[in-house]
Amino acid sequence: MTDSDSAAPLYPAERLELARKAAAGAGLDALLIAPGADLRYLTGYRAHLTERLVCLAVPVLGEPFLVVPELEKPGAERSPLGALGIDIVGWGETDDPFALVAGRLPGGVERVAVDNHMWAEKVLAFRAALPRAEQSLAGQVLLELRMRKTPAEIEALRRAGAAIDRVHRRIGEWVRAGRTEREAARDIADAIIQAGHTTVDFVIVGSGPNGASPHHEVSDRVIRSGDPVVVDIGGTTDDGYCSDSTRTYAVGEPPAEFRELYEVLQRAQSAQIEAIRPGITAEQLDAVGRDIITAAGYGQHFIHRTGHGIGLETHEEPYIVSGSARPLEPGMAFSVEPGIYLPSRFGARIEDIAVCTAQGGERLNLTARDLVVLPG
Repeated sequence: MTDSDSAAPLYPAERLELARKAAAGAGLDALLIAPGADLRYLTGYRAHLTERLVCLAVPVLGEPFLVVPELEKPGAERSPLGALGIDIVGWGETDDPFALVAGRLPGGVERVAVDNHMWAEKVLAFRAALPRAEQSLAGQVLLELRMRKTPAEIEALRRAGAAIDRVHRRIGEWVRAGRTEREAARDIADAIIQAGHTTVDFVIVGSGPNGASPHHEVSDRVIRSGDPVVVDIGGTTDDGYCSDSTRTYAVGEPPAEFRELYEVLQRAQSAQIEAIRPGITAEQLDAVGRDIITAAGYGQHFIHRTGHGIGLETHEEPYIVSGSARPLEPGMAFSVEPGIYLPSRFGARIEDIAVCTAQGGERLNLTARDLVVLPG
């Protein structure tokens, strides 16, 4: 990365034009974007998602504009969107904002794509306001832009990865015998904010048999000596980009079989990271680790995909999963997180965020992947 790359804006103005061209290429007449990751990606505006309509309209013929409640207009103007030079149209409490959007779109609109996360009541209101327009999903257009991260986005993900690494390095302060998962998770959540995130997106502390449930979150189970403990944590930084990293710890000496299982898992995850390169497909990368785990006799216990894309959302394209023939390309960022879960006994997962580069894979999480044995 050059100095000019790292100094490039995180939310460049040309994204609106790229979105317009992508919409035209898909045969659409307009994109209708609600608050969320797509709106922030296109404009830098972190809008509130409420019952009041906030909508960025990107017509193929004509200029983009934002319709926003009057009480939120000052915030929109102060955001990065305010520097883009697009119209910000306020609406009052007795106005019909859906008719307002429809009235400003060019005539003859026949195909509009609505934000994937737009509330159903708003989608139906647009259907009534644009009765001749066929609706589809904007995400199918925008994912092709969002999947390939710019150098500035990768740097933002690198900062997020460093922040969550700082938390993992301190796990021994909170995960110990005699404490409940919930108590440990509460402290970990505080540390996620202290480490440089603005929000805590999730905290999983799965001790002993709870570690065999990949999305366990937390419970009042007391951590015991000898327990393996899966800690999967992530948050969102001020610039909007997400972190997500899993490490598995042992409180005191774990069972011998767990050490054997963990060695297999570590080999599988390392092989997958080493296999990342442009042109390998998502399903091929999934198979690299899955084949190692299966050959060791644990195949039926690797019960989820290898990974998911990450950026302005914790889960986005590309998904590293069997059945996806999508070739990886430079700039794609995703998790590599194989896991092995023995029901009612214990589980383990190792997760790093990686970026596909022209030279191969780059890890964005740098804490050790060896099993860390905490005092029992």
